[in-house]
Amino acid sequence: MTSDETLGGYVEAHACPPAFLGPDGISYSAEVYVDEDVQQDGRFGAAILFVRWSAKGSQLEGHLETEYLAHADTPEAARCTVDRLTLFDLKGHLDRLVEESKGRPDW
Repeated sequence: MTSDETLGGYVEAHACPPAFLGPDGISYSAEVYVDEDVQQDGRFGAAILFVRWSAKGSQLEGHLETEYLAHADTPEAARCTVDRLTLFDLKGHLDRLVEESKGRPDW
């Protein structure tokens, strides 16, 4: 696996988040979200935040987010776990979230 085939490796190699075309024909970029506060179980959760861009790509139009994909004793450890996800994993999460969001209002 090359270094930019994972989320963290891609960001490190390209100095920007990876972007994907969703099954809805809209562009999304992916970022790691980590809780700032510890959860009740004493750990920190981390998820992926997919930012949806306007057709011209110049404006944010909304977002989708995964459930927690990692829990760890520190925010850094939770982020590290999610950073190891491959770009293929991310695309799979995005496609699932777009399909699940069909018909729901975008608040």
